[in-house]
Amino acid sequence: MPLVHDLHFLLMFRKNILIWLILFSLLAGVAVGLIKGHFISVDFELQGNHLKSAFQHLSPAIQKVSNNLQRASETASRVDAAAPFKVLSELFLRLIKMIIAPLVLTVIVTGIAKMGDLKSVGRMGIKTLVYFIGATLVALFLGLTIVNFFEPGKKIKLDMPVQGSHTGIGQGIQTKSFISHLVPESIFESLSGNEILPIVVFAIFFGMAASSLGEKGKSVLALMEDISHIMFKITGWIMYLAPIGVFGSLTAVVIQQGSGVLASYIYLICCFYGGLVFFSFVVLPLVCRAVGVRFRDLFKHIREGVILAFSTASSEAAMPGTMEALEKFGVRKKTVGFVLPLGYSFNLDGSIMYMTFATLFIAQMYGIEMSFGDQVKMLLVLMLTSKGMAGVPRASLVVIAGTLSMFHIPVEGLLLVVGVDQLLDMGRSATNVVGNAVASVVIDRWEK
Repeated sequence: MPLVHDLHFLLMFRKNILIWLILFSLLAGVAVGLIKGHFISVDFELQGNHLKSAFQHLSPAIQKVSNNLQRASETASRVDAAAPFKVLSELFLRLIKMIIAPLVLTVIVTGIAKMGDLKSVGRMGIKTLVYFIGATLVALFLGLTIVNFFEPGKKIKLDMPVQGSHTGIGQGIQTKSFISHLVPESIFESLSGNEILPIVVFAIFFGMAASSLGEKGKSVLALMEDISHIMFKITGWIMYLAPIGVFGSLTAVVIQQGSGVLASYIYLICCFYGGLVFFSFVVLPLVCRAVGVRFRDLFKHIREGVILAFSTASSEAAMPGTMEALEKFGVRKKTVGFVLPLGYSFNLDGSIMYMTFATLFIAQMYGIEMSFGDQVKMLLVLMLTSKGMAGVPRASLVVIAGTLSMFHIPVEGLLLVVGVDQLLDMGRSATNVVGNAVASVVIDRWEK
């Protein structure tokens, strides 16, 4: 029996070796970053002592200038020390981005073509849209509730900036720019820029057209399916480099910002992560239970993608692996190919929750009281503007800036959120993956 138990453990370890390597990389990245940052701090502390002894007879103004220069020099040294590690994470993310566009295009085309007729496409589309709107409202309302109840912004007191200094910084997302981003002028331009939403629109038209041609379109659809299999194979190879990318990313962040990055915002981080955990492990399991799916079993299949999204702060990095995991879980390929890419454009639950949370957090810092009516208006505005953020780096910050300007809240407050945005982005990226996986399962059950 002990031998059987040991063999079972070894088999489980071998099966999940990538997860263990990623977790080890997380710890190693933090440790190396702290050690490297400590040596930089010690060096500049010694230099500071020498400068103090040299300038102690000079005026306080000159001593202050010297201290400021020293702090700027230390910051520059931390950036330089983090640069080699950033290369590792950049390499991994570039490899992932390399396959996103062809994978999305081929998977959606083949998924739509396998639906059989245009009526099923429309039916699934309506169900998907209804689910996405419902999930968006729940995520926005949850973020609103948490920030109102715990009031993390009131832990930091800020004076209002000079009137007019913050106007015009955030302009929001205009309808015209959203439409131009939705419908591509050139599919090749969208493919080269990894713009998921325009690729999805083109793939839907292409898949429906190929399917309507009958026998004439079968050869093209077979080619698309073969290419999607090749992309999944390349994805498997790239995933083995994930621990290197994770190590580089976290080491660079810790070197630059140090362990003190958590100290000032610990309450904010705890409140936000508490909301993400509640949404991911209370709300979404209830949704799964309503359609007869065991959330625990689903999470076991997608956990590798969740850890990858958390450690790289990139939902896109986990998309290829999540697609494959959902198919193994039993979700039909045509559902995964249709719902999951759309979810990355319209159902970013973690990012959506962050928008209400961050907007009210900044208002609280400035002592601005928003009425219930204004908060409801803000919720509706964010529900619409968040749908235009697909494919834009740090798009949630752009949407928040536009909302702040719309409700006359100083946009300068956004800079204080940006300081911990990387840490918050890790949590919301992981939640995005879980939310889209649940969406795919729910739509698949509705279709069956």
